Amino acid sequence: MNFETILGKVDFLEFLRGKKATFLLSASVTKTCEIPNISQAGIPGFLHLTPILDAEFLCTKQVRSMPQIAQTPKGVPTPALITRAVHELNAFSNIEILNLGLETLPQISHFKIHDFNMKPSGRIDDGARIQALEIFQKAIEFGQSYKTNDDYVILAESIPAGTTTANATALALGYECEGYFSSSYKNNPSDIKNETIVNALKRVESKNDLFEKLGFLSDNMIIFNAGFILGSRANNLKVILAGGTQMAAVLLVVNSILRSMDGQIDSSNLALCTTKWINKDENSNIKALLEQLDFPINAYASDFDFSESSHPALKLYDEGEAKEGVGCGGALCYGAINGLTKEQVTKKVESFLV
Repeated sequence: MNFETILGKVDFLEFLRGKKATFLLSASVTKTCEIPNISQAGIPGFLHLTPILDAEFLCTKQVRSMPQIAQTPKGVPTPALITRAVHELNAFSNIEILNLGLETLPQISHFKIHDFNMKPSGRIDDGARIQALEIFQKAIEFGQSYKTNDDYVILAESIPAGTTTANATALALGYECEGYFSSSYKNNPSDIKNETIVNALKRVESKNDLFEKLGFLSDNMIIFNAGFILGSRANNLKVILAGGTQMAAVLLVVNSILRSMDGQIDSSNLALCTTKWINKDENSNIKALLEQLDFPINAYASDFDFSESSHPALKLYDEGEAKEGVGCGGALCYGAINGLTKEQVTKKVESFLV
């Protein structure tokens, strides 16, 4: 198992080979996921539970808030299985959960859940009503004060319909996005997404400042993680953003904030790690999103796929379903620099589905 360099140099990830990592899962809900057929990241009618189920499975290999794991209507299981498989084969030193607006808390003990007193983000076509500046300030403070005994942090996300809010966010901030954002579906439901985004953008006026725009049509995860990244520069924390185009949107928000204050960032300790399924996706373009940043970024994609599996649900990943989530791209890159093989990860994931 290996990885491909999308942007930057191989050096950053190679330097972390064999080093210890803390895994942070940003678990969040945007009520945008309630729009019919906009996302398949979970059990229909219960998408708001997806990040809770993902957190439970990642930490304990069990789901406790529902009888079954989060899976798409086609039966594609959550990418949390991949991240958990890597953890079982070569454990992260710590797993911590960031509660960025959940309906209820995951039913887990011992694992640290950081609570920031946030409500779920609203539907962006109805005004998300996010206190964006307040969330950003909380994130800055958390990033500045966050300490780990490990060498780096893997920052992941679980938020159904997050690619829609990410796309709306990037458009509102003036970035080129046409065809660049991915989907949990093999065939991106672009009509539903586009209608939602168009209705969301109608609420934004030219007089609105950056945080007012984010408050209308972004989500808590994007805003918080942008703040966390900027805050964590104070203690030079090495951070891998584990995700696809949503994490690219986080970096675009960082970029816009820096532009608004004529600021700069030392991005040498930042990287984005994603999956082969995102990197090779014909219906999105993560590289084109990252190339719009004013600062350099290291970006990598795991070469893992399920070509060695005969499980029909897992084969759907290779056909373009699901693609990314729960930090599986970052986890797979972590697995690659810690000596895991495709066969090991495949067999471990399959063992969860018996």
